[in-house]
Amino acid sequence: MDKLSEIMAAKRREIEPLIRPVRDSELSQLGERLQNGPTFLDALSSPDELSVIAEIKRKSPSAGEIASAVSAPEQARTYVNASADALSILTDEPYFGGTLQDLWDVNDFLREHNRSTPTLRKDFMVHPIQILEALEAGARAILLIVRALDDDELRTLRYAADLAGLTCLYEIHEEEELDKVLPHNPLLLGVNNRDLKRFKTDLAVTEDLFPKIPEGIIKVSESGILEPADAWRAREAGADAVLCGEALMRAENVEEFIGEMKDCE
Repeated sequence: MDKLSEIMAAKRREIEPLIRPVRDSELSQLGERLQNGPTFLDALSSPDELSVIAEIKRKSPSAGEIASAVSAPEQARTYVNASADALSILTDEPYFGGTLQDLWDVNDFLREHNRSTPTLRKDFMVHPIQILEALEAGARAILLIVRALDDDELRTLRYAADLAGLTCLYEIHEEEELDKVLPHNPLLLGVNNRDLKRFKTDLAVTEDLFPKIPEGIIKVSESGILEPADAWRAREAGADAVLCGEALMRAENVEEFIGEMKDCE
């Protein structure tokens, strides 16, 4: 079993006790009440500069421990003060050291300080109950890993996200997955430079796949952004945004790092 299959199997077991029918009206009414301010798509739509999604990541299967004791709201403060355009909050605990409470805490912090930076719930989504959780915790977007889901699951999750007013960041790694996702009309498409089967990372994946993505889809390069030059390389390949976690979590000067990533024209 490859690592992604292992993680997905564990996630399905984890959420099994939580699963219940999620009504359309539950998602739509709560979405209407909670969703305000710029959307996740709005935050990444600047034509003039590379957008940065800054990720809160305590550990990962590939990197091991990164910042196990970090406070999610304090890291969010650092990112927002450094002009990150959006935040990605990992909520998987066994493999990434995150929790759903982190998402709640970050969005509480943003509201308390009148900051409109939108957040992504980054987890292994398999059921609409997770979308309801993301909505309640204040997320404006969710991650859908195309390799890990069949077409029926992708349709079900997209339908639920649309009702909730959440953006779907579809994640792919190879051309076969691009072909699979395009019929779902993605608005936001991330290319993960890390192969989740073998955890090998190569920015050439972005360079290979971005030219094959149709116009009008916002493109995000994920993983392997270890220094500003990597972000510049992704921008040259056509990225509208980069998602950066490990390097920002380790950076001595986050504001300088993000500023240099944006300064790539």
